[in-house]
Amino acid sequence: TFSEVREYVPGDDVRSIDWNVTARTGKPHIKIFEEERELSVLILIDVSSSGVFGSKKDLKIDLGVEIAAMLSFSAIKNNDKVGLALFSDKVEKYIPPKKGKKHVLRLIADIVNHDFENSNKRTSIKTAIDFANKISKRKSVIFLISDFIDDNFWNELKFLNFKHDVVGLQIYDSYERNFPNVGLINIHDSETGENTWIDTTSKKNRDKFQKNSNEKLDKFSKKCKNIGFDLLQINTDDDYIKFLMQFFRSRAKRSS
Repeated sequence: TFSEVREYVPGDDVRSIDWNVTARTGKPHIKIFEEERELSVLILIDVSSSGVFGSKKDLKIDLGVEIAAMLSFSAIKNNDKVGLALFSDKVEKYIPPKKGKKHVLRLIADIVNHDFENSNKRTSIKTAIDFANKISKRKSVIFLISDFIDDNFWNELKFLNFKHDVVGLQIYDSYERNFPNVGLINIHDSETGENTWIDTTSKKNRDKFQKNSNEKLDKFSKKCKNIGFDLLQINTDDDYIKFLMQFFRSRAKRSS
């Protein structure tokens, strides 16, 4: 960003000469620029009903909240501003980016105390992306945390990814990759309200469910790669800190 104008001294880059000031004063002057290191970080968290699911000790939304908290503290450690938006099929809460530990503690408290059970059931990632585009006037780092059980947002995602540094964190449950034999169970879709009975004693049924789920996750990952969107898929059983560190190290190597 532009800082000031000073007189030219031998060795200065002539490309930085301010010709207007030079003409006005009769002496060559150059423009001085400072690198703007402060970043604005925006965390978007999907709080729709599909996140209120977990086969083990953690729900998908629990893991998303933990990751958001860690990213928030990392941001203030780097002296960056951090903001938050909770979304379902609408933006349910927005906290503008600010600096400081007090701000981050308030931000985390708002996430933890959010009534996820009474959030809108359905998901609209397009709504979250449109909101991020609207409020982020300058280039920002945007983390989009969701299970991405949605569609019709790819054009908006491409545009957001072009303007900003966007990272997707797709949270999924271990049962979505490897469905176990737990007898006859009733599966409830929390977003549509539909119930389906599945006989998991049948290997054919388990394989079909597992294949369908794996194909969806792999297809989504491939589609993100094709548009240059950085995506990290995290299982609720994973050591997410290890995965995140590996992910950001690889990004750092790629950009250096």
